[in-house]
Amino acid sequence: MARVYTSCPVEYTASIISNKWKVLILRDLLDGTKRYNELNRSVVGISAKVLTQNLKDLEQDGIISRKVYPIIPPKVEYSLTDKGKELKCILDMMKEFGMKYKDK
Repeated sequence: MARVYTSCPVEYTASIISNKWKVLILRDLLDGTKRYNELNRSVVGISAKVLTQNLKDLEQDGIISRKVYPIIPPKVEYSLTDKGKELKCILDMMKEFGMKYKDK
């Protein structure tokens, strides 16, 4: 289902990184392409169902790309698109903020 956005650019950006799971998936994909199981291990506490849904949402928003290799067993890799890579500065600022205040 297509999402409906207002004309507010902040709302649009917030909807893309709307939950902690998406932010953590993006954090891990900043390091490069990852397979599903790598993401499942690195995003601690996420269920398979929630990971799958968040990956689908990010793909639908054009933030990540999904590459399926036609082999058995199936091999699927996820990576950031150019649009997704533009979120790096936001995640860097979130990291700086967290480092500054997390222990206070």
